[in-house]
Amino acid sequence: MAGVNGDGKGKKDDNGIGTAIDFMLSNAKLVLGVGGAAMLGIATLAVKRMYDRAISAPSSPTKLEPSGKRSWEEPTWMGSSPRVLNHEMKSTVSRSLQSLPTSSRAFEHDCLRRAVGRAAVGGGSAQSDLLRARARLSLQEYLWEFYQTSVNIPTEEQAMARRAALDICAELRVFLHAKLPDMPLREMYLSGSLYDDLQVVTADHAQLMVPLVLEKNLWSSVPGEDTIMNVPGFWLVRRENLEYFPRNSSYWDRCMVGGYLSPKSVLEVFERLVAGTINWPAIGSVLDYVIRPVVPSETLTLEVQYETNRKLYVDFLPLLVMEDGTSLIAKPHRLAAERHENLWRQSFRVAETAKLRALDQEDGGCRCTCLKVAKAVCKLNPALNRLNASQLTNSILLLSEKEGDWTQEALADRFLQLLRTLVGHLEAGRLPCALSPKVNLFCELTEQEVDELGYTLYCALSDPEGLLRTAAAQSLTDHTMSSM
Repeated sequence: MAGVNGDGKGKKDDNGIGTAIDFMLSNAKLVLGVGGAAMLGIATLAVKRMYDRAISAPSSPTKLEPSGKRSWEEPTWMGSSPRVLNHEMKSTVSRSLQSLPTSSRAFEHDCLRRAVGRAAVGGGSAQSDLLRARARLSLQEYLWEFYQTSVNIPTEEQAMARRAALDICAELRVFLHAKLPDMPLREMYLSGSLYDDLQVVTADHAQLMVPLVLEKNLWSSVPGEDTIMNVPGFWLVRRENLEYFPRNSSYWDRCMVGGYLSPKSVLEVFERLVAGTINWPAIGSVLDYVIRPVVPSETLTLEVQYETNRKLYVDFLPLLVMEDGTSLIAKPHRLAAERHENLWRQSFRVAETAKLRALDQEDGGCRCTCLKVAKAVCKLNPALNRLNASQLTNSILLLSEKEGDWTQEALADRFLQLLRTLVGHLEAGRLPCALSPKVNLFCELTEQEVDELGYTLYCALSDPEGLLRTAAAQSLTDHTMSSM
């Protein structure tokens, strides 16, 4: 009897705890919002599971679980680093993503529900919370405010940066033609987001494209996926007909390594000229700039201080344009530069930008605006710095294939959808290029970087306005520091 009573008492206590937990979860959405409720649910499930295990003895030894084996209900990632998602946590993230709101309106309504819940519990003191919630800007308004105050670059600043870049381009053009008149080059030109109206926060970088002229019968291009290295998006440039046209028949034979044109060797030739021969202090004094090569740098980069508090970084990029129109630039593979030093990177930037603009022109869409907001958020948030413009552009292009509403009024919904899309691609570890699906744009990220990016973006999904506020605060700090 005592045993029966004891069992009944334990059951009663367990029901009391379960009832309390059920009540708390049923009201969590009202108090904490959708995102908060999702996270609370996971934590509560873990606590309840541990409680059940503590009070419940197995009725039979044969029902004991194997030692060390976790039940599917117990989160296997408890106690792990909050910055890194392991394999089990990734599957949890996938399931949790399904419960997060897909519309920006959910965040606005969620804010009001939280305020109403606090008002019901706290009485008059919480009425101010309700008023603040009603006065709070919607995500759509937050995005446009962030765009105007932190993303957009004043026209005057852009013009000054372009003028400085043009001055540098002119000096380099004159020097190279005078120093090496026999070097087969086409006309150099300036490129990059500064010239596409897609640069954000500050006008601080540009690319100086230096097209090399190759003899068609002496050089051919080989896709990276057709080589033993198997790296789509990178190419080898092979020397041909050596038996008929021996070494030194081509000017660029001096940059040949193992029968291939080496982008590293090409860069070294220009680095000796640009960084080691040109008297930049003298040129800078004439132009009223402070010019210095950036060391170290994965490419040849010049730092140009054209105002007391404004700097421009100009990347010197040797370029090959093959017969089929493929553009290859001398920018090494980030993770395996030494192992793949003969690989030229294929550039899709011009085609990607043209496609993005064409889509916006067709429907008056907000794709370019969404891209600029995303670029600014990543630039101003150190945890998202590894996401580059190409990855964000391709995410939007891929999203455009599935989503048709890109009106200005849908900016908030598309921004949230972009965050969700990026989390999905990071979870899969693959982001296909919209113009060449075999190319994985995440191939130069480490596993830890992928996990940290995914975690940061996943957290941002439950508070996108907080993500914007953090970026805006960083923008203000940077502006204040540059003005000092």
